[in-house]
Amino acid sequence: MNCPVGQSRTDQHSSDKLFFSYQQMEPVSLPPLSRVAICGGTHGNEMSGVYMVKELQKQKADQTGSVSVTTVLTNPRAVDACRRYIEIDLNRCFTDALLSAPVTDSTPYELRRARELNAQLGPKGSPEAVDLLCDIHNTTANMGMCLIFYSLDWITLHIYKYIKSKMTSTPVRAIQLDIPNSEAYSLESVGKHGFAIEVGPQPNGVVRADIFNMVREAVDLTKEWLQAFNSGNTFAGGEVEAYTLVRSVDYPRDPTTSDITAAIHPQLQDNDFKLLRPGNPTFLSFSGETVKHEGDELYPFFVNECAYYEKKIAFHLARKITLTFPSVSVKKD
Repeated sequence: MNCPVGQSRTDQHSSDKLFFSYQQMEPVSLPPLSRVAICGGTHGNEMSGVYMVKELQKQKADQTGSVSVTTVLTNPRAVDACRRYIEIDLNRCFTDALLSAPVTDSTPYELRRARELNAQLGPKGSPEAVDLLCDIHNTTANMGMCLIFYSLDWITLHIYKYIKSKMTSTPVRAIQLDIPNSEAYSLESVGKHGFAIEVGPQPNGVVRADIFNMVREAVDLTKEWLQAFNSGNTFAGGEVEAYTLVRSVDYPRDPTTSDITAAIHPQLQDNDFKLLRPGNPTFLSFSGETVKHEGDELYPFFVNECAYYEKKIAFHLARKITLTFPSVSVKKD
């Protein structure tokens, strides 16, 4: 995930910013992407990834043409317990600092497991790391199909463009977290290239056929693109829209007990990625009062995500941007 950053512009200020069109960008040749990891169960109660990995293992789908596929059930103890995690959130354990910290008798299980995964699929930032790592997640929020990534690189953006052009069953969006790879905390950052598939709504501990089929289609399209890339196809440059995180919003809370005092307002619930304007309702207090959005026009996502209550996050707010990238092809020997 160390490729050059794509050119970008925001939806609100695009006319004021100078950017290069993809027609002006030089074509890029990159090495073949032959080693791919498909992971699930990083959160043990997000069932689409769990069953996608088990199905791939059952099919012994470890080779697709030029692509060698490694499938990993990443947090097996949490999967067995059908819990998000056992001691700490595994998907926050992959920063350089945590991966290099000393292991002691008191080191939580998930930190130890992160070391094992880094050794198996990385090491992070090294030439030995898998070429692409795809980690599958579910959300209880109404987000459809999302690809989440850190550093912008041409491979990730081309795969996103390809999936978006082929999938018709649900909206497909991209979320970019502007965090250096050394501080990137989730599993997909271990690969040379990587992204998380986040799809919902789906309750924790539940598998839904429609959601599972979206995941399967995205995984199949990813492998299809990789095979075509390795076979010598040139993929034209282009532009895609994405959402970049601005800030997180907590629930209103009692200043003494810290208990929440309001729920997501019905007009915001299930409206992920719908533009939130000043004055729009965000919360409805348990006493019946409406709390309204203040500040810039932004896009909410992960609205009322179940797992984020413990993180004191009611929803994230993002800005929409346009990412521009060049044509890519495999580097010839």
